[in-house]
Amino acid sequence: MNSTKVSRRSSAPVIGIPVRWKILGIVNLLGFLAFIFRSNLSVVLPALRTELELTDADLALVSSAFVWTYTLFQFPGAIWGQRLGSRRMLTLSAVVWAAITALMGLLPWTVLTSTGAILTGLVVLRFLMGAAQGPFIPVWGFVIYTWSPVGRWAVPSAVGFMVSTLGFAAAGPGIALLADRYGWEASFYLTAPLGLVVGALWWWYARDDPAEHQSVQAQELTLIQAHRTERQDDALPRGLLNKLLKNRQMLLLFGSYFCMNYVWYFFFAWLYLYLAEVRGFTLLQSGFLGALPMLAGAGSAWLGGEVCQRSCDRLGPRLGCRVPVMIGLTGAAVFLTAVVLTPDPYSAVAMLTLCYAFLTFTDCIYWQGTTWVAGRYTSSAGGVLNTGGNLAGIVGTPLTALLFAQFGWTAALGAGVVFALLAATLWLFIRVDEPLALIGINADA
Repeated sequence: MNSTKVSRRSSAPVIGIPVRWKILGIVNLLGFLAFIFRSNLSVVLPALRTELELTDADLALVSSAFVWTYTLFQFPGAIWGQRLGSRRMLTLSAVVWAAITALMGLLPWTVLTSTGAILTGLVVLRFLMGAAQGPFIPVWGFVIYTWSPVGRWAVPSAVGFMVSTLGFAAAGPGIALLADRYGWEASFYLTAPLGLVVGALWWWYARDDPAEHQSVQAQELTLIQAHRTERQDDALPRGLLNKLLKNRQMLLLFGSYFCMNYVWYFFFAWLYLYLAEVRGFTLLQSGFLGALPMLAGAGSAWLGGEVCQRSCDRLGPRLGCRVPVMIGLTGAAVFLTAVVLTPDPYSAVAMLTLCYAFLTFTDCIYWQGTTWVAGRYTSSAGGVLNTGGNLAGIVGTPLTALLFAQFGWTAALGAGVVFALLAATLWLFIRVDEPLALIGINADA
């Protein structure tokens, strides 16, 4: 970093909310909207199924369309985000999210008038939404790395996952209420302008480098820059993707995150349909009851970050990440098993809530571990990690549909139990205290 930028700033104590937390607050608002825009379709699936007379295969196609391009654009999006800068990349992303969401509500029964055309249009728009949202999580991870002190990434990550999960939770009752009152199409175009508002706020306040933000005082900038040896404008090394894909720790994180997200994608793609068709709730009931796991998950995401940070401080990064994440994944498997065994629909909702809470407890730990391994290249490494997580959606979304269509929901949920336990087992071999050789950051800092 340029030391003259530091010396010209006021050395007075920081008063009020530090700039880094304001930056993280706005990027988390983007995460809140991202999860509303990505999960809105799953909320209205029961209504779509009835109105358009969709088959199980149609549902699987619509549900999985987002995941394909979302997965494919993880690493390219991470590279573009790091080259364009988080300010430009996330502003552009928010504008595109808003436009696609509006079109999903405006095109059916106007430009698209037949059932086949509406289905095709929704699939195409979900493909585009996946591509537009692909860069967000890796770039969000890089914002946390850039704006947080070294080694203090767990809590900001946890807050981000908490807010994003609240977006997931808000989508259930919010979209269900709009769909029930105005129709499922209106639930899309009425929420779309929110993306423009928050995108404009991000463009106005955000900066790619803390040293470029005039409101950052010297004390805060020194805290953020401590223990860093790299510059924010250092060029990305050639062959970075190849190095990441050959790194043992990244491959293990990739595999475990795949297994964890197999379970997560049940909640993302099938929860509301499961509550409506298997447990007998109405669309409106499913919308509100489906929000309960997300609300619990928001709290547990924050708790996971706090526990991980304290564990890393006490036990070091390796055990500090390994112990809490294995507890969370095992707990998710136990409560998903309980869902299968309970006949009462409200008890099933309670077990689903606990399962999701234990699952989201682990999410920020994966990103804390990835940041320890990748440091300055967290955006690119995050693209690799999230590719693994969303390959689970490509595999899991249609596989779940196949399992419940052919063998019933017991088999579909049982597969989730197996994947959760496998995700936990892989953490026995993960050592996040072994950073990439090209990272200029001390893992023990």
